[in-house]
Amino acid sequence: MLASELFGDKWTAGLNDIEITGVAYDSRGVMPGNVFVCVKGFETDGHKYARSAEQNGAAVIVAQDKIDVGVPVIYVDNSRIAVAELACKFYNNPSANFKLVGVTGTNGKTTITYLIKSILEAAGKRVGVIGTNQNIIGDKVLVTQSTTPTTPNALELQMLFAEMADGEAEYVVMEVSSHALDLERVHGCQFDVGVFTNLTQDHLDFHKTMENYRNAKAKLFNMCDKGVINCDDEHGRIIAAGAKCGVLKIGLGEDAELMAKNIEISARGVDFTIVYDGKEYKAHLAIPGKFSVYNALCAAGAAIELGIDMETILKGLADAKGVIGRVEVVPTNTDYTVIIDYAHSPDGLENIISTVKDFAKGRVITLFGCGGDRDSTKRAVMGEIAGRLSDYSIITSDNPRTEDPKKIIDMIEEGMKRTDGDYTVIVDRREAIGYALGFAKKDDVIILAGKGQETYQIIGKEKRDFDERVVVWSFLNK
Repeated sequence: MLASELFGDKWTAGLNDIEITGVAYDSRGVMPGNVFVCVKGFETDGHKYARSAEQNGAAVIVAQDKIDVGVPVIYVDNSRIAVAELACKFYNNPSANFKLVGVTGTNGKTTITYLIKSILEAAGKRVGVIGTNQNIIGDKVLVTQSTTPTTPNALELQMLFAEMADGEAEYVVMEVSSHALDLERVHGCQFDVGVFTNLTQDHLDFHKTMENYRNAKAKLFNMCDKGVINCDDEHGRIIAAGAKCGVLKIGLGEDAELMAKNIEISARGVDFTIVYDGKEYKAHLAIPGKFSVYNALCAAGAAIELGIDMETILKGLADAKGVIGRVEVVPTNTDYTVIIDYAHSPDGLENIISTVKDFAKGRVITLFGCGGDRDSTKRAVMGEIAGRLSDYSIITSDNPRTEDPKKIIDMIEEGMKRTDGDYTVIVDRREAIGYALGFAKKDDVIILAGKGQETYQIIGKEKRDFDERVVVWSFLNK
């Protein structure tokens, strides 16, 4: 692509046209002929690496601040927006080749994307998924992986979209985090359907207030043609009121346009009745918990907005398999049960413990911690929830990152001590899991909360291999 095609009016007549070979925002990855965009990050500033990018062969540099280099510089007001727009143009607007669905909210995003995928596949569609667990088309895991936990950065996202288009995806369903919306990672995307799940305390280290957090989520509904919003959630009602698109309201209340009733929860999943457009439909989802009903309604709502019939929606929900790290039962061949769940927020932890209590015949033993260098205000809250709902709790490390693990645990204990719940503290997570397995009795259920699909633990700035499934099996095989 020629620079004049990529930059349009910004490429002035005084500049010789040149061939652009790619877009980059990390100077270490710059190849000859690339455009390098100076992005201001949280730990460093891309403007500091403009000369390094030039030395590596950058043909053009895009910047917000004044820089001194020997190649053409295009100045912009916001380099995050610029990298999104340039990436979209360089890859020929790949998302125009498929229908795009975005799912946002605190909890349930990953599960809902996979439920929508199951429904669309029941309709015979080829579906791609972008999110926390992996990026896939059908059953094929894509090579392009994200450097960010939930939503890829703008450049990676357009590369993934291009790969999805090349893979002939008809639909792409993606998780859209509040960080992605605030940091312009999805700038320029037009979603056919946007979905809002719920909003509970999380990421306040970044957003500072719940209002800021909600406003970030609300941006999705200025970027989509149709919206599906959980209006049982107070924040959902506010977002629906301000949405610039038409909204399908889902929930358990009578004012919901897509509603569920007659909910029956068991170890095999959840059975319920969907009420829509004056008709009732029997539904089953093999993931237990009341929150699974909301997830199913969100997925069904998105499918309705995409024109999928209810019979296919019901089949897609019934066919849906569990998602790795979400109420995942670990095969142990023991007389007790071990469940891995990604719950790392107060609401997520309350949901998984409450769900397990609905079907557990024995004690509910909850093992959990909280991440370091993240919102510290939720730690005592999660301690109080575990102490109040669990029969026994084991407080341990999650991803302590650069914080002292014991200090994180001390903050969790403040909430635990507000309850009369029995608990112990074991800082080392591997040791804590071994203790839980030895402590469990017949019919008990052990919840390993917080890690979910993650197969690592971040201690300091180092990622260490830590797959809880492997840890469990290694103890049981001794």
